[in-house]
Amino acid sequence: MSYRQASTSQVRVRSVRERKSKHQFDEIATDTSAPLPDPGPLAEPAQRLANAIRQARAADASVMLCYGAHLVKNGLGPLVAEMIRGGWITHLATNGAGVIHDWEYAFQGRSEEDVRTNIADGTFGAWDETGRYTLMANAVGALDSMGYGESIGRLISAGGCNIPSVDQLQQQLAAWAHAPDDSETAAAVADLLGCIKAGEWAPGWHAIEHERASVSLAAAAFDASVPLTVHPGIGYDIVYVHPQARASVLGRAAGIDFRVLCDSVDRLSTAGVVLSVGSAVMAPQVFEKASSVANNLRSQRSQTPISPAIFVNDLQASTWDWTQGEPPATDPAYYLRFLKSFSRISPKPLSYLSGDNRVVLRYLHHLLTSDD
Repeated sequence: MSYRQASTSQVRVRSVRERKSKHQFDEIATDTSAPLPDPGPLAEPAQRLANAIRQARAADASVMLCYGAHLVKNGLGPLVAEMIRGGWITHLATNGAGVIHDWEYAFQGRSEEDVRTNIADGTFGAWDETGRYTLMANAVGALDSMGYGESIGRLISAGGCNIPSVDQLQQQLAAWAHAPDDSETAAAVADLLGCIKAGEWAPGWHAIEHERASVSLAAAAFDASVPLTVHPGIGYDIVYVHPQARASVLGRAAGIDFRVLCDSVDRLSTAGVVLSVGSAVMAPQVFEKASSVANNLRSQRSQTPISPAIFVNDLQASTWDWTQGEPPATDPAYYLRFLKSFSRISPKPLSYLSGDNRVVLRYLHHLLTSDD
């Protein structure tokens, strides 16, 4: 006997354009022409970070930036995009909210709602375009073996999405049934058929105007062929409020992205760099598993485990010097997961930059580009 389930397909949604959003992108955008903020005590570790990135790129090793949604909500997307185009960052990893805010800013130039007010009347997250186009991008992207981040990046960059015909998809399923294999293609095709029926998606090109596509980090990564992977939790994000939400579609996309992440982690080798910015849960939890996968595969190839230089930036104060190793369980710092987990991944000492990510990333951008 299965448990009773809520009829989420009955959720009523409104256009996200009707929503009162907290911020316009122009209000939060980081002005790179403004005077550089004083980094204070962050200057020394930021310089070490810049040096490590230069050495990693010279060795053709990965430089990976993991981040939470506040990097996007602080208007830092275009600045990070400049570092991508400059060849300094080879992989981006974020959570579901990180790409949702990025998409909303690209779509309409504004994002972020009043959670307290909107939960009370059941409108929190109940926004049509955000949920519908996230689902559409990922349902179609799976047919091209694209993960969550690449699918969203393509949607924004292309300004739309192409829906195959029902006949074409049914023929693909019939061919698979005649000669089944262990790929995920048939399941992806079946999911897309279900989405088409539930959403009444017409076949052909769906033009989706993104009036501020130029500010999107996902689109910039897609255009530069730099992986941006998304690592969501089912039910964590507002797209699961949408009546057409399909965990199978979004889960498949996240599964692809995890494998893409593992490949980039493998290529950290002994000279790579990891920078985690404002991600207390996703980055440390996903990264430690990806590191285990990478080291397992490296062991089979008789290669040494990865040993990247790891830098973590967050506002949380820490009384422990992480360059000295892990604190004892009696120290409160032991329970800072976003530091402890990362400290266990590499034999190199962890560097923690406690401070505003706008200061850290602007100063890092300055250090990397001033000598170009």
